[in-house]
Amino acid sequence: MLVRDAMSTVILTIGPAHTLRQAARLMSTRRVGAAVVLDTDAGGLGIITERDILNSLARDQDPDVETAGSHTTHEVVFAAPGWTLAEAAEAMTHGGFRHLVVLDGQGPVGMVSVRDIIRCWIPAHSVAGR
Repeated sequence: MLVRDAMSTVILTIGPAHTLRQAARLMSTRRVGAAVVLDTDAGGLGIITERDILNSLARDQDPDVETAGSHTTHEVVFAAPGWTLAEAAEAMTHGGFRHLVVLDGQGPVGMVSVRDIIRCWIPAHSVAGR
């Protein structure tokens, strides 16, 4: 099975000026654990995750003042839609993260998470039979 079969094609994209509270609200509303941070001025994209927000709160930083841009990971490992799920899982394990932005030649086309991979690897009847 390939990344394109497991990925979510609904991508939450925010700007670096969004506050962490705004990012958290958007992520909660969309029920996602990560957002793509698109910085058109710097010409790049990064990722912010629920863990980044949690770490900021643990340091007693104000979520209404802290911005997504200050907590964005810019050295992102990207997946291609044609990667196998095993390749994506290996990249996640090696990098110590739970989300991969999926890129094609035009830009981001999806997001794949550990949960997406597990959902595909576990047969539906195994989950239903519990």
